[in-house]
Amino acid sequence: MSRSPKPTVVLVHGAFADASSYAEVIPRLLARGLDVVAPAVPNRSLIGDAAYVASVVRQIPGPVVLVGHSYGGAVITVAGTEDNVQALVYLAGYALEKGESLGELQGRFPDSDLAAALVYTPFPIEGSTENGTDVSVRPDKFPAIFAADVDARLAEILAVSQRPLAAQAFADAAPAAAWKTKPSWGLVASSDHTINPDVERYGYQRAGMTTVEVDSSHLVMLSHPERVVELIEEAVQATSA
Repeated sequence: MSRSPKPTVVLVHGAFADASSYAEVIPRLLARGLDVVAPAVPNRSLIGDAAYVASVVRQIPGPVVLVGHSYGGAVITVAGTEDNVQALVYLAGYALEKGESLGELQGRFPDSDLAAALVYTPFPIEGSTENGTDVSVRPDKFPAIFAADVDARLAEILAVSQRPLAAQAFADAAPAAAWKTKPSWGLVASSDHTINPDVERYGYQRAGMTTVEVDSSHLVMLSHPERVVELIEEAVQATSA
């Protein structure tokens, strides 16, 4: 029996971060002979961000394993319906149901420590007389909430180089749920203070995912990169046979 081509791993970052959040994962995947793409997600709206990631995926020849961290989980839930996506991997992420928003899923569970540390600032929207609202994390609160087990100096850098998330992203309802038709894996960060770990568990269990738990902060890719790579490799191997 011939094997399918080895898939490209597409790494989708979350809110308050950028693709450099995968800095410890990318070289490990490349060393294993995998092609990797880590796009910059606009973080403007769930619908728009998913459309952008889907456009990146469509331009990749061959199969794709789509990985999403945090808010990136919601993005891959929608973008993962692209035909060449073979598997989904959620890292401390949101696995939305079709028609569900981030706000609705989070609202079913007690707030994490993040809720009290958010900052809201206006930003101009091109072609509109009304401003949008950017959401970010207080830099002094960021290390403890987001990156408690990451090197302290790196956490300080991450705190002041955040990529904010527009408030619209919390309100958009997911128009599709790719996990209904694509095999999926989920990692729960059990010491997460950004997303209540029960939000992660609930979404993964509802989707029937293969799930693992790691005693980690929200930024599991930086604090436990080998475990993250193992999970991605599991998805690659399971869908490449």
